[in-house]
Amino acid sequence: MISFRQATQTDLPVIIQLLADDPLGQLREQPSDPLPQSYYQAFEVIDQDPNQELMVVVEAEEIIGTFQMTFIQYLNYQGGSRSMIESVRVRKDKRGQKIGEKIILWAIDRSKSKGVKMLQLTSDKKRPDAIRFYERHGFVASHE
Repeated sequence: MISFRQATQTDLPVIIQLLADDPLGQLREQPSDPLPQSYYQAFEVIDQDPNQELMVVVEAEEIIGTFQMTFIQYLNYQGGSRSMIESVRVRKDKRGQKIGEKIILWAIDRSKSKGVKMLQLTSDKKRPDAIRFYERHGFVASHE
């Protein structure tokens, strides 16, 4: 059984490893030990912002996934808000077990609970598998 919780600073090494565990992430992330201080600085900003939620997916006390949600207030939609989901990652040995789907469903429910009018995400065009996954879950490439 999996659960979702907000990330803590001690989760950062595992989160950064998840972010680095693909061809694009290998080019931009540095999962060294110790981690660069910039990751801790970014975590503090995210953690202190009530409109940011850096989440981890946990199974048997191990982090098997991560994602980040941002809630954005707008004037359009009659003063409504939207949420953005980013950096969705599932550990390689856990892929194909519908964990990504559970993340998306959790993000949809979380957005609804906050009265969000629109959930959006971005994905790099160099990640065709991710794009197909999001399309299967109802997302549309509306801003190519």
